[in-house]
Amino acid sequence: MIFDGVEMRGVAPDDAAGLAEAFVRNRANMAPTEPVRHEAFYTEAGQRERIEQQLQSRDAGLLLPYVFVDLTSGAALGTINLGNIQHGPLSSGGLGYWVDEACRGKGLATAAAQEVCRIARDELGLHRVEAGTLVDNLASQRVLAKAGFEQYGLAPRYLHINGAWRDHRLFQRILHDHPPADR
Repeated sequence: MIFDGVEMRGVAPDDAAGLAEAFVRNRANMAPTEPVRHEAFYTEAGQRERIEQQLQSRDAGLLLPYVFVDLTSGAALGTINLGNIQHGPLSSGGLGYWVDEACRGKGLATAAAQEVCRIARDELGLHRVEAGTLVDNLASQRVLAKAGFEQYGLAPRYLHINGAWRDHRLFQRILHDHPPADR
């Protein structure tokens, strides 16, 4: 998918340096919505290890990891993933994403969320995609609403974010009501 000069494509080992730079560049503005990370996370080696784990999960059918790349500069500008992919009666996956501060508010996250939902429906046959946001993360809630998600609950002390267990609003997008595909 290409949106306003940014490509969403599958993550690759060669993205490690660019993602490390992007995480360092966005570290302060992401801190309120992210888990506390070890310093190694912000290095090329740390990102290479993370990408290798993601690709193993992808190969096992559990994760679809994508990166946003500026088509002009080649800079990494964020990621979006469909994780915890399950087939059968649940037929669902979980959406997670972040976008470089310089790109926020331009529709990239919404377009990417819609594209991941299309892939989940058309290529994986999933019934639904879910996502969670901190209760005060209004920007991410707007992204999900624009991408067709509906809030369905509140999860108290759901994730350990920025040093504390934090409540999250839970969202889902129903993709279709067909019976689950045989896998």
